[in-house]
Amino acid sequence: MAEQLYDVVIIGAGPAGLQAAIHATRKKTRVLVLGRAENSALYGAHIENYAFVGGIHTGAELLHIGVEQAKNFGAEISCEDVLKISNINEQFHLKLENGREIATRTLIFCMGVSKKKLGVPGEKELLGRGVSYCVDCDANFYRGAVVTVTGDRSAAVDGALTLLDYASKVYLVTDTLNVSKELLARLKASTVEWIASTVKQVNGERVVQSLVLTNGETLETEGLFIELGSKGALELATQIGVQLDSESCKYIEVNRKQETNIPGIYAAGDIVGPPYQMAKAVGEGCVAGMEAATYARKLRETMG
Repeated sequence: MAEQLYDVVIIGAGPAGLQAAIHATRKKTRVLVLGRAENSALYGAHIENYAFVGGIHTGAELLHIGVEQAKNFGAEISCEDVLKISNINEQFHLKLENGREIATRTLIFCMGVSKKKLGVPGEKELLGRGVSYCVDCDANFYRGAVVTVTGDRSAAVDGALTLLDYASKVYLVTDTLNVSKELLARLKASTVEWIASTVKQVNGERVVQSLVLTNGETLETEGLFIELGSKGALELATQIGVQLDSESCKYIEVNRKQETNIPGIYAAGDIVGPPYQMAKAVGEGCVAGMEAATYARKLRETMG
């Protein structure tokens, strides 16, 4: 059962997400931003092509200003990762990594598109032949198999726990874990075997057969799921039937109001496609924030 009900929940604390939060809160709605500003692609960048900002600014500086501005207008900001989204009684329920469940009238996806890669030998060569970046997408292909997940955040741990319903054996390879104590407790109580190391190389002729670890061990496995960071927007969006672009299936499809095919769900920023520019992300975030807040207020007035 959901602990709290929000008018607008924004997943992603980059320029699109923060701009959406600012405009949504100014329409007197209860807004929550889920994400870490340091995960934004903008964080490590230098900004010199954004109008009305004098001089060269770092992405980190601008994001810090955006976070404080959103807070000043009343937005709540939390660093918790989202593990699952479901549609219940015309509200969107989000399961967070600490075990909490919250509900919202509207939802805005403002996460980036890139999936972090290991950059190790064999990863690229065996992609789609045992190497995957999405447990939610590919778990069903590994029924009865021995599989390995690598990553140090919530996506990896949740992915490993999910794979227990499919695979005969699940390994989690990571030298450190940066997850909530609740998620860590679930991992320790499970049959997932945690190996404190990292993946050095992926081996296999036509399919994945084994992994070479930095601790010197060779681990036999039939699949490697690379889940670095939190769950991506496409993984979360497809859980509830959000439509992707028909040409590449790499982006969330939206109209000029940043609306998806599902009423109450919006998207902005890199996740809706190129060009990958801060100015574009901010503009789309502005539109998404205003539209989501307007829609949420109508629901609040008609449904209570």
